[in-house]
Amino acid sequence: MDTVTIESIPILVGREEDGRWWADIESMPGVMAYGQTRESAIAAVRALCLRVAADCIDHGEEVPAPLAWSFQTHEPLASS
Repeated sequence: MDTVTIESIPILVGREEDGRWWADIESMPGVMAYGQTRESAIAAVRALCLRVAADCIDHGEEVPAPLAWSFQTHEPLASS
């Protein structure tokens, strides 16, 4: 089984003409955030990603990829 962590999710980062930084998780539509620094934009988009996943769980909806792998439930193997 592969493990997905918030740090392993690809984040696209850029800078606006006005100096603001933006960060976008392309695999999760709408998950984009701004920050005054590159680091703050990345931190904000990671937090938003987790909020989206939590909201999906709260409402019984499917968690979007790539976080879907992190939130799968696995039953323990029966011992022989």
